[in-house]
Amino acid sequence: MAKSPEEEHPQKSFGWAARDSSGTLSPFHFSRRENGDEDVTIKILYCGVCHSDLHFLKNEWGVTRYPIVPGHEIVGTVIKLGKNVSKFKMGDRVGVGVLVGSCRTCENCQQDLENYCPDMMFTYNSISEDGTMTYGGYSDIVVVDQWFVLRFPDNLPLDAGAPLLCAGITVYSPMKYYGMTEPGKHLGVAGLGGLGHVAVKLGKAFGLKVTVISTSPNKEDEAINKLGADAFLVSTNSVKLKEAVGTMDYIIDTVSAVHPLLPLLAMLKLNGKLITVGLPDKPLELPIFPLVIGRKLVGGSDFGGIKETQEMLDFCAEHNITTDIELIKMDYINTAMKRLSKADVKYRFVIDVANSLSQ
Repeated sequence: MAKSPEEEHPQKSFGWAARDSSGTLSPFHFSRRENGDEDVTIKILYCGVCHSDLHFLKNEWGVTRYPIVPGHEIVGTVIKLGKNVSKFKMGDRVGVGVLVGSCRTCENCQQDLENYCPDMMFTYNSISEDGTMTYGGYSDIVVVDQWFVLRFPDNLPLDAGAPLLCAGITVYSPMKYYGMTEPGKHLGVAGLGGLGHVAVKLGKAFGLKVTVISTSPNKEDEAINKLGADAFLVSTNSVKLKEAVGTMDYIIDTVSAVHPLLPLLAMLKLNGKLITVGLPDKPLELPIFPLVIGRKLVGGSDFGGIKETQEMLDFCAEHNITTDIELIKMDYINTAMKRLSKADVKYRFVIDVANSLSQ
């Protein structure tokens, strides 16, 4: 007979979980594995709320295993160390992002691309090596192999820095890989949400001219005066769209709703790059003609490996880049999810776990 989540492991843990596709979260007692020789046990202080948490809660991608404890933008402090742990010491500020395991031997892992490992283990909703579920950061503690734990720079605030562990690396990695960092070049950022607002800040730190492309005219003041964008383009304004044709070197597309790609491709110069990181739930139509006549490239990217995520955190610390957050208590999480589904947040909810998770 299978053990209950509370009895699977020796370390008692507590968090909030959803039990079915209603996605409603409620208090949940479970357990974590004992701290192994290579493990770090972390007291969770804050956890960001990612849009993918909402998809998983409601099983919108058809892969959710219930009960599910979401959360993969985890920051906290080290409270236990395995005897072989050399990267960290007690009390260190640390982070855990989207993954907590990989095979470490395949070609992708050998290139520090654990996020593309066929055997990658997600921070939640994966099956761990012992056959039990992984549970995420909407909880009090987490036990993680030291390889997948990140050092959190001292000058990076834990609460506003937490979403960098997903939103930050998701835009940083493609910008680096596709060469979208050359100072003076023109970057378009499609969509101004959790990912888009970080892309604007990173673009400016790389020395790019940044234009926000959005369907929401009311975001213009925020984009320019608060986030530092150079220009704002309403994607439903046909006159402005025509003026923008052939003006951008790169576009990073963070939009997760179904949307036309043709207007974005038209904005690109010769050899321009359109890189998508949003995940619409239906296929998009890709016109080939503008790719051929403009020698343009369309690509994608999925967060980043551990080495690159650490590089991103250090870069953000150096350039004082954080996310714009709304700090919430754990018992507000179901309301927050409803608001998130309507894009009613600027720009990321973060749960104050340590000060609001009570049994």
